[in-house]
Amino acid sequence: MSAVPLVSSVSSEPSVPFNGLQVQVDQTLPMPLQGGFSCEAGQLLALVGPSGAGKTSFLRMLAGLMRPQAGRVTVGDAVWCDTERGIFLPPSQRHVGMVFQQYALMPHLSALDNVALALLHLPRPQRLARAREWLERVRLSADQQLRRPAALSGGQQQRVAVARALAREPRLLLLDEPFSAVDQMNRQNLYPLLADLRKDIHIPMVLVTHDLAEARMLADTLVVMDGGQVLQQGSPAHLYRAPRNVRVADLVGVQNRFRGTWLGPAEGEPGWGWLAWTRSAGTVQPHADTPADADASDQVVRLKVRDKRRLDMGQQVAWVIQSDGLHLLHAPQDALVRLCARLTQLRNLGDLSLATLELEQPAGVPLQLTLAGPQRQGLAVGQRVCVGLDREWVHVMPTRSA
Repeated sequence: MSAVPLVSSVSSEPSVPFNGLQVQVDQTLPMPLQGGFSCEAGQLLALVGPSGAGKTSFLRMLAGLMRPQAGRVTVGDAVWCDTERGIFLPPSQRHVGMVFQQYALMPHLSALDNVALALLHLPRPQRLARAREWLERVRLSADQQLRRPAALSGGQQQRVAVARALAREPRLLLLDEPFSAVDQMNRQNLYPLLADLRKDIHIPMVLVTHDLAEARMLADTLVVMDGGQVLQQGSPAHLYRAPRNVRVADLVGVQNRFRGTWLGPAEGEPGWGWLAWTRSAGTVQPHADTPADADASDQVVRLKVRDKRRLDMGQQVAWVIQSDGLHLLHAPQDALVRLCARLTQLRNLGDLSLATLELEQPAGVPLQLTLAGPQRQGLAVGQRVCVGLDREWVHVMPTRSA
């Protein structure tokens, strides 16, 4: 993409209560990019979508590397871009921290000097002290801090990149596929690190990733993009349960997607209506008083569902259902060992949630659970729960003595 001239200007707009990031863009050239989103300070927003969706272009615009045809970018009360007013701050005035896919570390410098490079506005002793402090926060040992990138693992190099991005205390953190070059085992160690750092960093953070599971695990908010357009923004749980359209449902990985016909309101039952679940999107005659059952041709199942009063009678529709709404009936009940614990962490991954428990007996021992369906509804961190352990699944192995 060709460079565009940068026009520096200082905003004099009054302060606003919102202290996060707000973005709006509308352009057709050199590539279509339309829509907007917002991210509160201390929150992580993930841009998700297929290749060519426009995720990286949004990141470039936020960093000041691309000027939109029409758009506005603000962080708190600072205006970084406002095309109507001729404002476009260059990268040097935006105070943005960037974490790249391939680390972008200086190969001839140690990890300590790589981080110190972001602090050239300070005297060298202060630069090194600040760099050492950040490397300790990302859990690199004193020995690792003195190594060059080639002598560090991929995960360690990414920790250096994160420390460098945060060392200047940026107002916005951008993460461009930060874990894609790291093996899966190292990724699992980097996820908790990012979660811990977020507790102390009260700035908006924007992540670009192709890994939907990673986005669900890390992000407070997802922004679904396709073809340069923002299709929907919301929490991972909300987007998975209520996608705006079929394309969003496809992009966020909703498995249960169906077609049907809207039959209209349920007579005498405000807030409820009838949906015909068809094998194909053919025409179905509306019968609002028909019970939920298959018709004589076994082609249609009529379901009484919530009526949001947004559909016309006879309108062709798509519909989805999350696995939380599907229940196995008459499951066998085996003798289980009862364990009680406190729920310390809960991560929503669409159809599944990952729960971390801390057992009461043996005291403090962590227990990991994968939950699906209604068993994960109503759970909250800090809650006391009890778990059934099936002895049939216990696998005992010998260990080697030293």
